Amino acid sequence: MKFVVCIQNQDYPASLEIRKLYQVLDDEQARQHRMIRIVDESGEDYLYPDSYFIDIEVPEMIHQLFAMAS
Repeated sequence: MKFVVCIQNQDYPASLEIRKLYQVLDDEQARQHRMIRIVDESGEDYLYPDSYFIDIEVPEMIHQLFAMAS
């Protein structure tokens, strides 16, 4: 699992929360267009500009907790 933190939500204030952790879903085509696919506040996955996020590393324990919750 890969996670990012939202640092900007201009144009998407209802879908993205600044400082919130989001799980990234793999999408090679999106990356080619400088986009990122995440599960947003609606519970669905959508594409957003990758500049709205910063990659973070989370401890293995967090990965396990998120895996159990899904």
